[in-house]
Amino acid sequence: MIDEFQPQWTLDDRPASRRIGLIALATDHTVEADFRRLVASDDIAVHVTRVHYANPTTPENLRAMHPLLAEAAALILPGEDLDAIVYGCTSASVVIGEEEVAAAVRAGKPGTPVITPAGAAVQALRALRARRINILTPYVGRTAEPMHAFFSDRGFEVDRLACLGMEDDREMARLPHEEIVRLAVATVTPGAAALFVACTALRVAQCVPEIERRTGLPVVTSNLAAAWASLRQCGIAAEPAAPCRLLAITETP
Repeated sequence: MIDEFQPQWTLDDRPASRRIGLIALATDHTVEADFRRLVASDDIAVHVTRVHYANPTTPENLRAMHPLLAEAAALILPGEDLDAIVYGCTSASVVIGEEEVAAAVRAGKPGTPVITPAGAAVQALRALRARRINILTPYVGRTAEPMHAFFSDRGFEVDRLACLGMEDDREMARLPHEEIVRLAVATVTPGAAALFVACTALRVAQCVPEIERRTGLPVVTSNLAAAWASLRQCGIAAEPAAPCRLLAITETP
């Protein structure tokens, strides 16, 4: 015999007080792990979906994600609000265009703030008061070239844009930490005020303290910038004892 009764309970407004959506590329190995480490906590939930993507990393393949973004965004907690959605691809956010990315994501999740790694990097570099910058990318030249124009158009002096000539984001994710540090240090030119390491596939966020120690410069990476912007969107205060300069900064750009 089953006794049916009406239990009494109360519910929280949300399982977590803040929640960030993350659209990761189908092939990506890195951005989800970085967000779990840098953003997720008892108070901030990170909800991940994937969008179809096919290598090689060319402008054409990057643009092919554009019509798929609305559906990907709509799959993140349907019918529930998010504090922001992060599109986890730096080169695509530059090639497609930030406004176009935001419009596509909001078509699937209306009214949600949209964060791109490229846009977050601009905010981060401004917060660090860095105008003259170096950029390191894993891409081939024609994929990296729009990055130069993107930052130049936003008032930065790009003193050097270094490309590794890689075409597969799965291989980009296999670069070891010591190799990333070596390449980052080699990218820096005299007089640069900051280094930006572009690409959500690179496992570089964990290397930032060492690169900053060896170069003496603040370092911004795609995932670090997007995580920083997500924390700001959630109202999380800076941590003065953070191991990298960006997460310790208290001023807003």
